[in-house]
Amino acid sequence: MLAEQAVGTATKISAKNVDFFYGDFQALKGISLDIPDRKVTALIGPSGCGKTTFLRCINRMNDLIDNTRFAGSLTLDGEDVYGSDVDPVELRRKVGMVFQKPNPFPMSIWENVAYGPRIHGVRKRSELEEIVETSLRGAALWDDVKDKLKESGSALSGGQQQRLCIARTIAVKPEVILMDEPCSALDPIATARIEDLIASLKSEFTIVIVTHNMQQAQRASDVTAFFLHGEMLEIGPTYDLFMTPQQQPTREYITGRFG
Repeated sequence: MLAEQAVGTATKISAKNVDFFYGDFQALKGISLDIPDRKVTALIGPSGCGKTTFLRCINRMNDLIDNTRFAGSLTLDGEDVYGSDVDPVELRRKVGMVFQKPNPFPMSIWENVAYGPRIHGVRKRSELEEIVETSLRGAALWDDVKDKLKESGSALSGGQQQRLCIARTIAVKPEVILMDEPCSALDPIATARIEDLIASLKSEFTIVIVTHNMQQAQRASDVTAFFLHGEMLEIGPTYDLFMTPQQQPTREYITGRFG
């Protein structure tokens, strides 16, 4: 089942027969799926099944790894992500990424958020001030930090650092946000705040999240895809996939029999 059929919305990202190799090792095998616009799509499956590799194909982060090879088709709004005329840097502005471990830059909270817009040519101080405030509000962090914007981003708690990284991501106005296990290093309270934030952000952004947390996938996503041994075995509306999985390995994984 294609994700666009599952949720009745337009497709933002489309993969067709995607293969990916690290040297001789094939990490992805014929991945085909559609990721719907302005929804949250969760990628689940055991460690080493290809979830993060596929996530990093979307914004070509795997280009930075030596001796790798991509094959197949991957499009964003119908445009070939791997086309010869595509600038990977510009692609990564459209497709932002939040990593497993919060990674604020070694600079102030304000500078963390203003960094991306500056790189992309915003120079006017008043415009940067507006972007910083809007982005921190969008990441549900403004009220926590508005009186300490000159302090180091590294001085924040883990959950606040992750929200700062999300603010930094949305400051450059991406269309897609990729999240690679964004809560795995956080406590339950901080995790709940990030999940609430994801729910609020999907009205503006297409979000793809890799998670090992089955409960998180159920709470936070609209669509879930199950990966196993480099293949995507099943995709559908999250409720349907968890309540009535069509494939035996999916059923066994979500009920904790392996993984």
